[in-house]
Amino acid sequence: MIKNIKFITIILFSLFIFFIFLKGLEKQNNYLPEKNLNKIETKLLFKKLYNQKEIPLEELINNNSFSIINIWASWCMPCRDEHTYLLKLNKINKLNIIGINYKDKKSNAVKFLSDLGNPYSEVLIDPDGIKSIELGAIGVPETYLINNKVMIKKYIGPLDNVKFKEIIEIIKNEKN
Repeated sequence: MIKNIKFITIILFSLFIFFIFLKGLEKQNNYLPEKNLNKIETKLLFKKLYNQKEIPLEELINNNSFSIINIWASWCMPCRDEHTYLLKLNKINKLNIIGINYKDKKSNAVKFLSDLGNPYSEVLIDPDGIKSIELGAIGVPETYLINNKVMIKKYIGPLDNVKFKEIIEIIKNEKN
């Protein structure tokens, strides 16, 4: 009799645990911020890489034209891979490209840009990564295409040929 009670208790407990896990599977796990995903927080203050002067991001974003914000780091291999596309964007479209150096040493960032070229109109630093997270970043590299302080498109991961062509096409279509 005691064996039957133990067996029934184990079965009931197992069913209870099973239904708790089953209920958890129904819950949507969306970890994106609750804020409007088309708006970008432009009032954030960043320090410039070269002179440490503090400046709000909104002063760097051009009104009535396209800007790109690229979050990168010298230690990030995909950032190195996408760098040629940023250089091409800078030459082809004369875009306002703003770089945010993420969790990096100043000397490494400066060496990275001097070795590979600097596509950025301004380079900002985010030594602890908090401001990039407030901006909406979840890692590096990330690129935001902005027009009139509204985010048109967010690219998670390195820019590649497909993303490069898409950016060119968006800019071409918006200007017409």
